[in-house]
Amino acid sequence: MSIKKTVRDKNKSPPRLIDGRIKELGDWRGKMLSRLRTLIKQADPDVVEDWKWRGVPVWYHDGMICTGETYKSVVKMTFAKGADLKDPSRLFNSSLEGNTRRAIDIHEGEKINEKALKTLIRAAVMLNKSKSRR
Repeated sequence: MSIKKTVRDKNKSPPRLIDGRIKELGDWRGKMLSRLRTLIKQADPDVVEDWKWRGVPVWYHDGMICTGETYKSVVKMTFAKGADLKDPSRLFNSSLEGNTRRAIDIHEGEKINEKALKTLIRAAVMLNKSKSRR
């Protein structure tokens, strides 16, 4: 399945489109995106998946939590309000100069600190909830 067909198929739900992307990648990036997705769902069972910007998985809970972008040599997890999150484990390693977003670039063979990532995801959800109550 080509990316163009995946993006244009409006009859598919975002979770099915994400499933398709993972399968389509068929390499370490697909496995990593799948693992990140699992960790997001474990950290926040009420997360809502979406499909935006010509094929980018996006996770929401009372606002955007993060995206899961795949590039040739990296899987990038961008947190919409990352600059407002405490990151004691120093997971953020990309987009550090911005005022709002922060990202985690994961290269082939790298390990994820899963416990710290889940903590970061939960913090992003709590931040969204606190801002949605104002």
